[in-house]
Amino acid sequence: MSSWMMFSFQDACSPLMEQLIFFHDHVMMILIFITLIVFYMMFSLYLSSYLNRNLLEGHLIEFIWTVIPAFMLIFIALPSLRILYLIEEVNNPLLTVKGVGHQWYWSYEYSDFNSVDFDSFMVVSSDLNSFRLLDVDNRLMIPFGIQVRFLVSSFDVIHSWTIPSLGLKVDALPGRVNQGLIYLMRPGLFFGQCSEICGTNHSFMPIVLESVNLSSFLVWLLSF
Repeated sequence: MSSWMMFSFQDACSPLMEQLIFFHDHVMMILIFITLIVFYMMFSLYLSSYLNRNLLEGHLIEFIWTVIPAFMLIFIALPSLRILYLIEEVNNPLLTVKGVGHQWYWSYEYSDFNSVDFDSFMVVSSDLNSFRLLDVDNRLMIPFGIQVRFLVSSFDVIHSWTIPSLGLKVDALPGRVNQGLIYLMRPGLFFGQCSEICGTNHSFMPIVLESVNLSSFLVWLLSF
């Protein structure tokens, strides 16, 4: 969960989020390298005595400053494309969960089981035992260590189902079903919010995912 004065990413709880953090660090190193070169060139120009002010062409330097940025873009594009394919890849999921966005709450349905569906509303702020504007009355329960296919759609307007620590953001569009992969590495509570402006109560439809072991998940299913 994010807290105030937190500038870094949340701790990764899925392999996808780990890859996104590695990619961020990779791109930041390239950007720092480019920034240092640009500042060095600006400082060199400031101290230059302009001995080559009559130079009219320089094929070698033009070739160098064309090829080097091209290689830098390749070093950025290849891992970026790899992560894009990983986001869409769902291999042999053991569980399918569907989330539907409403104005302004989420409803969930476990398609592999009969009569397991519920609505998830934000807990009112008067309840001091919950996180303000983040906790819900019915949490999404998912066992860790297995692949889960998560289907997202919308009942009315465009919503977006997002949990930052999973590295997952799936748009909920009316009349369309989008797909995402959830693979949790550890138990815990993971918070998210709707990331698409969907009306006056857009900021009052949070998401809470509870990661449990498989036996606790089965006991929870039997409660329906």
